[in-house]
Amino acid sequence: MTRFAFSISATGGAARAGVIGMQRGEIRTPAFMPVGTAATVKAMRPEEVRASGADIILGNTYHLMLRPGAERIAKLGGLHKFMGWERPILTDSGGYQVMSLSELTKVTEEGVAFASHLDGSRHMLSPERSIEVQRLLGSDIVMQFDQLVPAAATRDQQREAMERSIRWGRRSREEFDRGGEHAERAAIFGIQQGALDEQLRKASAEGLIDVGFDGYAVGGLAVGEGQEAMLGCLDFAAGMLPADKPRYLMGVGKPDDIVEAVLRGIDMFDCVLPTRSGRTGQAFTAAGPLNMRNARFADDVEPIEPGCSCPACSTFSRAYVHHLVKSGEILGAMLMTQHNLWFYQRLMDGLREAIAGQRLHAFASEFLTKYRRAA
Repeated sequence: MTRFAFSISATGGAARAGVIGMQRGEIRTPAFMPVGTAATVKAMRPEEVRASGADIILGNTYHLMLRPGAERIAKLGGLHKFMGWERPILTDSGGYQVMSLSELTKVTEEGVAFASHLDGSRHMLSPERSIEVQRLLGSDIVMQFDQLVPAAATRDQQREAMERSIRWGRRSREEFDRGGEHAERAAIFGIQQGALDEQLRKASAEGLIDVGFDGYAVGGLAVGEGQEAMLGCLDFAAGMLPADKPRYLMGVGKPDDIVEAVLRGIDMFDCVLPTRSGRTGQAFTAAGPLNMRNARFADDVEPIEPGCSCPACSTFSRAYVHHLVKSGEILGAMLMTQHNLWFYQRLMDGLREAIAGQRLHAFASEFLTKYRRAA
């Protein structure tokens, strides 16, 4: 199989359905990637994640670099062997966590000096080190190192971060290309920045395209700007990226966010929401999210979502899941997470089928109306 190939089989307006081919397997797009921050999709075994329909998962460069350490994982055979997941893994660059988790950071052209949130130890994460860590992990899709600034940052600060991200993108690409065997089987994505500013987004896209990447991400969204502003940005940002490359919206999101983004030409997504919500008692359904802590479920013999074929819904009642969640039982988090992952993958299946069948807008309208009615 080729190192990396993206083919589009059907379109519907700006939306696309396709396949990313890699040595560890195919990724059907639009794709949702469950988040495996610390080499695990929380509360799930790898085979359960795969059974939900996931073709690819996401690993976290920052967290794995600090614990247990990228060099240790490499010595143990790489991230896939370490966590028992043999299909593709995308790793983020670590830049987001450096910005969000550490108050003591210093950004220079070299990179970001920061204190570990675990023990306060000092580290430097540069484009070269970020790519090295991802190479040690054995990532299939590597993300460039970029600079993320808060949504409230001034335009000058946003421009400075965007321009630096282009320079760091070039250094990331150069380090990736020095990766020998890893570079021969993996891919690298650039990350568009520029906040909500159309001119900055355009400049970012042009700079990244000049460097040349296998795919392109829209970064710097889903950081508190609100859905309307995010979608307004996607109206112009996604189309600035090459039509023949995958487009990845980082950190998104809610089910209705995903549907709206697919309509605007996005192919890949990741978010902690289905797993985090599963651990806190929220179940996603086509009729809107349910709070399984609610007393109204205490005697409810229906499954979490009638008609859902996931193992949790096929076996257990809302009353039982409610009991587990209220009791703080680990099985409650497991069943809720399992259902939510199946729901997200079922949504992606529906979107792919709707695009292929030239009925995406009808599918999206029906889904959004039903889902948001309960909000």
